[in-house]
Amino acid sequence: MAKQQQLDWDDFKLVKIIAEASGLAGAAERLGVNHSTVFRRLGQMEENLGVKLFERHRTGYVLTPAGEEMAALAEQMEENVTSFTRKLVGQAVAPAGELRVTTNDTLLVHLLTHIFSRFVKACPEMRLDVVLANQALNLSKRDADVAIRATDDPPETLVGRRVATIAWAVYGRLQDFPDQHQPVDLNSPELYNRHWVALGDNLAALKAARFVRDRVAPENIVYKVNTVLGLAEAVEAGLGIGPLPCFIADASPNLVRLSDVNPDFSAGLWLLTHPDLRQSARVRAFMDFMATEIGKQRRWIEGNGKKPADQAISTTTRPLI
Repeated sequence: MAKQQQLDWDDFKLVKIIAEASGLAGAAERLGVNHSTVFRRLGQMEENLGVKLFERHRTGYVLTPAGEEMAALAEQMEENVTSFTRKLVGQAVAPAGELRVTTNDTLLVHLLTHIFSRFVKACPEMRLDVVLANQALNLSKRDADVAIRATDDPPETLVGRRVATIAWAVYGRLQDFPDQHQPVDLNSPELYNRHWVALGDNLAALKAARFVRDRVAPENIVYKVNTVLGLAEAVEAGLGIGPLPCFIADASPNLVRLSDVNPDFSAGLWLLTHPDLRQSARVRAFMDFMATEIGKQRRWIEGNGKKPADQAISTTTRPLI
């Protein structure tokens, strides 16, 4: 007879996340744990329940009927928690006042401005002061209240959440590659005999910048620029090929993706604040709203879909971790 266990919320949530990610690797990334940890937890759960929750296919993990029931219950639980949270928020004083947000120009132009607009409409008593800076501002000194950053190494002095992974790939101008239908092998020597564009020295620490520096001969790097926006414009102008964030390049009809998404280029997208500010009504309202809205565009940011149409204003919130 199969063993039974007392299930808790984490078990249901794990099944839901694996289903949404279509596999263990994506689930592990969302949970911030190792692939082996998710594999072990799922195996223990299936053994204790005596049923399979997923069918393993080459294309990913697919829910069994038992798994579908658990995922549906997890969705229902999440909705109930959200409903309860909204009731509590409704009983509290509405967030009001100014919030200073720091981010970079790339994220602002191609992702955040429309979301900021929806936030201001949803919270009419709030005002946003957006500070553009590629370097990390000192949130301890209140240079900013919230930072929205692309990084794999957020400062240990800050708290927040990773809301997506920014995917990169190598792109070229469409008119230079009109018949490009299959991804190019990044180990192909022919690729590196072409003209390339690269990020400037101030962004040399970025993975994409290191990739070009390590793989492309200096004489083939014909153009450098110190912003990602400028890099995208350079590729679109036909100066050369180069690595670009998919959420920028895929939105342009003049660019074509030459390579598969390269995990060696990727970076986490983080919402960060100082621990002393995490309970601020303004900060919590903003970060919960941003997490929900960015989550709706996650597939696009991670290079797996087209840019979605403008979303309606969402009132769904999630706890700040």
